[in-house]
Amino acid sequence: MKQVPQLHTSPRISRRALAAGALALAALAGAGAAMAQPQVPKTIRIVVAYPAGGVSDVIARALGEKLSAQLGSAVVVENKAGASGTIGMDAVAKAPADGSVLGFSAISPLVLSPHLGKLPYDPQKDIAPVASVMVSPVMLLATSASKSQDFAGLLREAKASPGAIRWATSGQASLGHIMLEQLRAATGVDITHVPYKGGGQQLNDALGGQFEILSTNAGPTLSPHIQSGKLRPLAVGAPSRLPGLPQVPTLAELGWPAANLSSRFGIFAPAGMPPALVERYNVEINRALASAEIAAKLRATDNEPAGGAAGEFAREIAREYESNGRIIRAAGIKAE
Repeated sequence: MKQVPQLHTSPRISRRALAAGALALAALAGAGAAMAQPQVPKTIRIVVAYPAGGVSDVIARALGEKLSAQLGSAVVVENKAGASGTIGMDAVAKAPADGSVLGFSAISPLVLSPHLGKLPYDPQKDIAPVASVMVSPVMLLATSASKSQDFAGLLREAKASPGAIRWATSGQASLGHIMLEQLRAATGVDITHVPYKGGGQQLNDALGGQFEILSTNAGPTLSPHIQSGKLRPLAVGAPSRLPGLPQVPTLAELGWPAANLSSRFGIFAPAGMPPALVERYNVEINRALASAEIAAKLRATDNEPAGGAAGEFAREIAREYESNGRIIRAAGIKAE
């Protein structure tokens, strides 16, 4: 049997070859890392689709500070409120797709507003979901005009006096309105919808007892009024009970899972932003959400950090778009 000759190498040459190979691999790894970490603009503008001072504005600014520190870019927050978030999202849709402009908004301008009329942007073609930021529970609160001490009491009161109970929401086809329509369909109760344009006047009138029931997103402005007893929490739309209000059940616990709705807020970009840059922002936003500072700010207002991949966020938005379309058509909800 023919033997294969053995190849002998000098130990010194072998070490040099290994060293050269290691340098080459390091260079390749460095190049790969550079490719995986696309450059972000030196200045990033975050368009917040709601007024200054609210919980969305507070979280957007805190997130902007973290992203600035992580990315080494200047982050500027700009409020473009109005029309249930569609004005801000329109600004994002029409911005350059180079990473210089991001948007912070609830998903409602993408999943609710399109079912109520023509928008200046195409929610499915002009805007790209980047990262889910937070889940904001919807609180169901009784005012001084209501005798109800719990959700069962509200249903009894509504059945005893059809149409007499007034339920205030932040607007036509808002999440609170969708919640009400789901409960109407499930329970058969007759409750009068009172739509407001935004939350400020809605809260003032709630404290004045101008209606019986208020549905609104959890936030820091509610806590003192709940503690004083001016507003009584009956239920919450959320994945689980809130740490700050452990005695308040979710609507799912009470037997109404279809009405157990909560708002999801996220970061968005103009469609056409390079996928690598979307991924870079997604990674950095998830990193910021994992920080103790951001988590503390969110949980102090009964909101929960979200996070996750951009693709999953996009799929969730698509599911919500289809679901809300069915609810709006079934309830015959029209634009104001």
